[in-house]
Amino acid sequence: MVARNIKSSSRASKAIAALLAITTSIGGVLYVGKTPASVELAVNQLIIPWEGLVLSAHWDKYGKKYDICHGDTLVNGKPVTKGMTRTKEQCHDMLMTRVVNDYYKPLTRCIAGFTKLPVSLQASLISGAYNFGVGSSKNPGACQSSAARFAIAGQYHTACVAQTAFNKAGGQVVQGLVNRRGMGDAQRIGEAELCVSGLPK
Repeated sequence: MVARNIKSSSRASKAIAALLAITTSIGGVLYVGKTPASVELAVNQLIIPWEGLVLSAHWDKYGKKYDICHGDTLVNGKPVTKGMTRTKEQCHDMLMTRVVNDYYKPLTRCIAGFTKLPVSLQASLISGAYNFGVGSSKNPGACQSSAARFAIAGQYHTACVAQTAFNKAGGQVVQGLVNRRGMGDAQRIGEAELCVSGLPK
């Protein structure tokens, strides 16, 4: 079930404006340095705040495996194991590489016109894919989502709201995911909140 009362916020609008102030356009795609602007927005406003940072491997009770850094379950292609540690810098470098290669690039291939979507919608889809997957035949994710279909159809606000349906872990609705997908909490911007705050007026 999708969330209700999704609306633009000043905190999300300010975050988007601050990002856009430092972007350059290359071939019609916005960048911050060499990184797509939507990746920067997703990482800094959505992924890091919601995933947190853990420098020593810990057990994820929902995923039933160890993770480290910003929710990573693999390091250099190998599963995270008990006792593994990383520095903050290693975690950030690993996160940026993963988000570009494992989420942004696949989304540009599976969602027609992805790089032409509003940067806030791109960021929301990237963050969602990071959390619940890009998608596969066994596990439909961002590529097969109704949010992707609405985005392709140009129904941007509906796309932002549609992603709020991904609010379960282990078959149960989790309040943290309801907050993450929707309007966030007192400290963190929600995906739909950021998404609608950057749509054309």
